[in-house]
Amino acid sequence: MQIDLTGKTAIVTGSTAGIGLATATGLARAGARVIVTGRTQSAVDKALQQIRTEVPAADAEGFPGDLGTAAGCDALVQAHPTCDILVNNLGVITLLDFFETPDSEWERIFQINIMTGVRLSRAYAQKMADNGWGRIVFLSSESGLNIPADTIHYGFTKTAVMSIARGLAKRLAGTGVTVNSVLPGPTMSKGLSVLIEEQRAEGQTMEEAGKNFVMQERPTSIIQRLATVEEVANMIVYACSKEASATTGAALRVDGGVVDTIA
Repeated sequence: MQIDLTGKTAIVTGSTAGIGLATATGLARAGARVIVTGRTQSAVDKALQQIRTEVPAADAEGFPGDLGTAAGCDALVQAHPTCDILVNNLGVITLLDFFETPDSEWERIFQINIMTGVRLSRAYAQKMADNGWGRIVFLSSESGLNIPADTIHYGFTKTAVMSIARGLAKRLAGTGVTVNSVLPGPTMSKGLSVLIEEQRAEGQTMEEAGKNFVMQERPTSIIQRLATVEEVANMIVYACSKEASATTGAALRVDGGVVDTIA
């Protein structure tokens, strides 16, 4: 399959590292014009440089701003009023016991993990529908199905974005705009790699440490290793493609088989 997104503009939130950066790179490789977003200009510039190194012909721009706020989302929409593809990747996770998680942390993670995608989808989806074509992807997680006991507030947000994606797909029925959620499993992203590095035994490779982490924390994994950010991005890029025209309202799992159900 040759995915060609030439002529399409894609916005990927939280795309200066990890899954977001891999997704922006994959979309640029497919020919899309990509808007890279991050909190600081330096992070955005670094990501753009990496994308252009990997994809010399990339058509990529940057937007620095805090999309975890309504003002930040408004500024992005003002700078880039339309897009064909919106990947709601921005998200944060904190490991906090339920009884030690204050209201402020529930509110913070709600604003970033849920409301960013809500605000931007509300801003861009109708314009996509008017054009008769569009792709919206929400980044959920296997933690939205297997709610982790040590970060309940995070799991809740990942369940919520699945619900939003499903409902919005139905709201946009017949318009040519598809809406899906993608559910990664344990992935060698920047945050997780730091955690694994801290736990890595002397003489152990990162690959071995990652495998041990997966088997300890997610023993139902079928691949029995961490996924790479590129493996997750491959699913996202497909969901953004013209070829995925009959895929909508779906929760697309890239969890390595962690979720122990058939459906």
